[in-house]
Amino acid sequence: MAAPKKGRSSSAQSKPWRSLALILIALVALTGGMFVSGHTTPRLGIDLAGGTSITLGAVAEGGNEAAINPTNMNTAVEIMERRVNGLGVSEAEVQTQGDRNIIVNIPKGTNSQQAREQVGTTAKLYFRPVLATEPSGGTAPQDPSPSASPSGGSDKATDPDKATGSESPSASNSASQSGTPSDGATTQGRAVTDALKDDPSPSASGSGAPSPTPSASGGATGDDSKLQAQYAALDCSKQSVRASTGEGAKPTDSTVGCGEIQGVWYKYLLGPAGVDGTEVDDAQAVYDTQSGAGWKVQMDFTSAGAKKFADITGKLAQNQSPQNQFGIVLDGEVVSSPYVSQSITGGNAEISGSFTQEEAQGLANMLSYGALPLTFREDSVTTVTAALGGDQLEAGLIAGAIGLALVVLYLLVYYRGLSFIALLSLLVSAALTYTLMALLGPAIGFALNLPAVCGAIVAIGITADSFIVYFERVRDEIREGRSLRPAVERAWPRARRTILVSDFVSFLAAAVLFIVTVGKVQGFAFTLGLTTVLDVVVVFLFTKPLLTLMARRKFFANGHPWSGLDPKRLGARPPLRRTRRPSHSAGPVETKEA
Repeated sequence: MAAPKKGRSSSAQSKPWRSLALILIALVALTGGMFVSGHTTPRLGIDLAGGTSITLGAVAEGGNEAAINPTNMNTAVEIMERRVNGLGVSEAEVQTQGDRNIIVNIPKGTNSQQAREQVGTTAKLYFRPVLATEPSGGTAPQDPSPSASPSGGSDKATDPDKATGSESPSASNSASQSGTPSDGATTQGRAVTDALKDDPSPSASGSGAPSPTPSASGGATGDDSKLQAQYAALDCSKQSVRASTGEGAKPTDSTVGCGEIQGVWYKYLLGPAGVDGTEVDDAQAVYDTQSGAGWKVQMDFTSAGAKKFADITGKLAQNQSPQNQFGIVLDGEVVSSPYVSQSITGGNAEISGSFTQEEAQGLANMLSYGALPLTFREDSVTTVTAALGGDQLEAGLIAGAIGLALVVLYLLVYYRGLSFIALLSLLVSAALTYTLMALLGPAIGFALNLPAVCGAIVAIGITADSFIVYFERVRDEIREGRSLRPAVERAWPRARRTILVSDFVSFLAAAVLFIVTVGKVQGFAFTLGLTTVLDVVVVFLFTKPLLTLMARRKFFANGHPWSGLDPKRLGARPPLRRTRRPSHSAGPVETKEA
């Protein structure tokens, strides 16, 4: 039998401790990183940890089915993801299902009601001049709670909201409309003020903002008469009425709307939109610590939006409307109706007054992340309790334990002493898988769901299969009459090729499955692919070096009956012996088989 070739392969054979030390260092580093980061357990998915699953269906407005296309659906998914993440929910899962449905999975510990409102709200925002307003189905507040006034002067307004330019803090108004809060009331509700204190740039003309309708009453015919009749009959105190108010109204049309101020619902007659919500470049909720006015929303307009906003506020301030007031209309609801004393320039504005933190953050979130390209209806909402998720996790772990026990039993019965090497390799593979899953949760948002657990269970068989391939190659070499140490080295090249081809096929299948599927099935594919890669690492850096070391022990080298490598039990041939005559002149070389 020829000795192994010297060089790189010989060094690898004689120093298997290097490979073992390398994988041990990697395992210690991953474990240390897991504890340092504080994420010592894998993050669980909705089906295991509990949470809420929301199914949203796209609605074709006006029968326009062509609008429901993959481009708009993917855009809606991206916007919903940003909205939910804006609530601090980094574990949420948003994906399409079929051609017109979107599934949103929100983990437990999140305000699911707020998340439901965020993901499905179209968030169509318009700034419209107010033509008329009065309480609807209630009594106007006569002594409203005061809110902070702009610095530099006191303000008295006849409406719950006001808007002033930064260069003129006073916003007193003589115009008074029927049904508004009493004149002289301190400004309350929500207010819009110029957030840029040092930009005196004039408003731009020709911005495209429509002029407010001169009058809301008298002399109107046709559609205007219908709108006035609708305004007169509007009862905003009824939820059913508020839900349908403003539906189908185009930005260029006048419309009606409802808005709540201190528990009292007001109805509004609104002119054509002057500014579109898409022209709000950014919005954020901040707490006003200087004036104590509470939470407010700061808005930055695009260049086109800044011109339009300056134009509409300038026209309102010049009394080109029945009252110098405009409504901020979000999805048909008037969320603010401020007065204006002058043109607000500079492209920055603030919405302030009577905001809770949740309201301010919710409004800023929708304004920042834009409007959905489609309208969605909520088809179903499913809540998975933590108890049910725990039961499913327990069932998955039991299934995994049963599968592992069967593999271990097979290894013990068939491979005997070699099963010790296989079990240690399985433990190392399990430890690497666990630490990586724990670290990948916060790193890339990986969540261990029930299909992922199934993928881990399948991986037990894939990993054990790699050991079996190598062990059988070693046994084949022993059957050929070779001793254990050369058999271990000669069997490795052939076993290595088989293991790599097998794992490549498994990884390719997992990659294709991950790409072409969505949702929970991706968890199965990801886990399968991860464990397949780890199988290669463990076999190359742990199983092979460990078997090389064990081949030097008498228990294995001498073929103990319980080693799993007993030549007699394997039916090995007698060892091959070669004899060579001293010189070529004495005769031909003769090979004899003992």
